[in-house]
Amino acid sequence: MEKSKLVRDKIPQIIKNNGDKSVFHIASDEEYGSKLNEKLIEEVNEWSSSQTIEEMADIFEVITAILENNKWSIEKVADV
Repeated sequence: MEKSKLVRDKIPQIIKNNGDKSVFHIASDEEYGSKLNEKLIEEVNEWSSSQTIEEMADIFEVITAILENNKWSIEKVADV
């Protein structure tokens, strides 16, 4: 069985539009926070291998989601 992982909102629809099937569920708040942490580690590992702007954009997207999930602003984090 494949491990569950966090995907962007539109990925299941894109898969469906391509004629394929996906299995997904909406994560609970607690699960979502945990999956964001896993996703950040995944993206940082990808960045360390390729160091492309696309990988940095992926990291930034996850960080933005973590900030929103914790109701933090980037300014608040920068001030710490």
